[in-house]
Amino acid sequence: MLTERQIEIIDKSIDIIATKGIQGLTIKNLSKEIGISEPAIYRHFESKTDILLTILHNFEEMSSFMNEALKDIDDTAIGKIEFMFTKIIEIFSIEPSHISVVFSEEIFKNEEILKDKIVNIMNAKEKTIEDIILEGQKKGEIRVDIDNKTIALIVIGALRFRVKQWDLRDQHTNLQTEGQKLINGLKLILEK
Repeated sequence: MLTERQIEIIDKSIDIIATKGIQGLTIKNLSKEIGISEPAIYRHFESKTDILLTILHNFEEMSSFMNEALKDIDDTAIGKIEFMFTKIIEIFSIEPSHISVVFSEEIFKNEEILKDKIVNIMNAKEKTIEDIILEGQKKGEIRVDIDNKTIALIVIGALRFRVKQWDLRDQHTNLQTEGQKLINGLKLILEK
């Protein structure tokens, strides 16, 4: 369980990454933004890498909660994908700064432990969608002329593109409206 100060450090770190990029996230910048000393940061986290691992762990936990919620949903495969997309879009609409971390995997490439963590998160999310699609194919809900892994990549890529485009355009449109248009288009493409 994170302390209030750790949560503040995590939130401010995400904001710094969103505005200044990963290179802007330094302990010095972080301490200035929060208004505490650099040693105070180190009382809560051992290093910048430790902060980034905690951020990734929090995203991993959010994914786990979503996967648990999916188990309780008695819906079609397309309905489950819509549920996931709607929740993800809702989170990004409320906290757009998270986009810079979640969809900027390249910032973790130079640190093996961070790269491994983000790859595990991506693989788990991909597997969840692949399994939903396969289940839908077996039930006759989703087209079978394209394999579930390819459909999963198309679906994930479409969501990623829409969210990243919205963010790069300074969030001038309503992401939830744009997301629903994407979901409606994917339904037409996926349905058997």
